[in-house]
Amino acid sequence: MGDQDRRYLKIYLQDHLAGAAVGVDLAHRLAEHNEDAIIAETLEGLAREIEEDRDSLLAIMDALGFERSPLKEAGGWLMEKAGRLKLNGELFKYSPLSRLVEFEGLTLGVTGKLSLWWALLPLAETIPELDVAELERLAERATTQRSLLEELRRAAAELAFAPDLSTTRTG
Repeated sequence: MGDQDRRYLKIYLQDHLAGAAVGVDLAHRLAEHNEDAIIAETLEGLAREIEEDRDSLLAIMDALGFERSPLKEAGGWLMEKAGRLKLNGELFKYSPLSRLVEFEGLTLGVTGKLSLWWALLPLAETIPELDVAELERLAERATTQRSLLEELRRAAAELAFAPDLSTTRTG
């Protein structure tokens, strides 16, 4: 791998690390705002896994000698906080629409993370710091996370829109 290719890989991994920070925050936010729900334990476990995946990415970057980008990570943090300001049908509280949008955002993030692991897998043939078995394990876990999030997203959509659907059918 040439110097230019390594530079691109470094930028790619830094971008994903910034996204991972957003995913960790979002996963914890979902767990916090759904603590009374049956899914709270599942969401807490998912948040821990997403943190572990971020740590795996950090370990890969360290093994490759790539430093973090505090600017990109701060930008991701700001974007996550700004995303909370969106209108959700409630002025000062978490709404069913907030839950749905957050599940969709987290699903997009996990899909991006899966793409990262898939992109790194072929590189493991020529970059000894990349562990094929570990990348396959991370890709499998991301696939499982994405399936779980899709189930939760569908349930969140039903909770968000079921009252509206029932009033339109009868009205």
